[in-house]
Amino acid sequence: MDLDGTHCIVTGGGSGIGRALCHRFGAGGAAVVVADLDEGAARATAASVVDAGGRAEAVGCDVRSEAQVRALVVRAEELFGPVELFCSNAGVGVAGGPEAPDEDWTLAWQVNVMAHVYAARAVLPGMLARGQGYLLNTASAAGLLTNLGAAPYTATKHAAVGFAEWLAITYGGAGIKVSCLCPQGVRTPMLLGGLGAVAGEAVLAAGGMLEPEQVAEAVVEGLSRETFLILPHPEVSRYVERKATDPDRWIAGMQRLQAQLPHPA
Repeated sequence: MDLDGTHCIVTGGGSGIGRALCHRFGAGGAAVVVADLDEGAARATAASVVDAGGRAEAVGCDVRSEAQVRALVVRAEELFGPVELFCSNAGVGVAGGPEAPDEDWTLAWQVNVMAHVYAARAVLPGMLARGQGYLLNTASAAGLLTNLGAAPYTATKHAAVGFAEWLAITYGGAGIKVSCLCPQGVRTPMLLGGLGAVAGEAVLAAGGMLEPEQVAEAVVEGLSRETFLILPHPEVSRYVERKATDPDRWIAGMQRLQAQLPHPA
């Protein structure tokens, strides 16, 4: 995919990976609609894209609401025409295990999974009618592996990867491209605060931390090649291969890593 002249929406665009994607897409010639629950943060990102010579507008959106996601798409089309790339990037870090409150599990499900479903419902009809379109769904390496200390996050990110794969298989013959972004450690507010101490320690123990801008560069490269799995941390592909080849050995290794981490208070 060539970004120049395209129209894209980025949810969760007010900070972290989403903000970096907006900047990179704007620099690549795309018109960007920056969506975020924090409308002020969305406006700040859009203003910085415009200041750098790009085209961007901000829209407040709670991706847990299908009505708001549909309204976001309508507003974006009013601003820049048909949506050619929808980056369903908003996510939430939820730590804990089975004991985590139902409200936390529900939040993780709504933001990390159903937001992708709502985005697909909103843009697929138009994309299918035009015979082309691109969906970029941000998941996580936790959706291919696991995130120690964060069962709701791990489970919902697995679901996000599965949904993206289903979309790619089902609509690939109709001109729809799908990529699934699965980074490991990235210096974002989610990792530094939202996932909790144990889950954050687990991510850091697994490998190096990237900056959001490095992830955005990996995304642009992946979009240009129309790669399904975009892995800013290339070692993740090796981990996935080892997991698939010998699941028991992989789980035993993760158990050893788990034993080295601090236990939650």
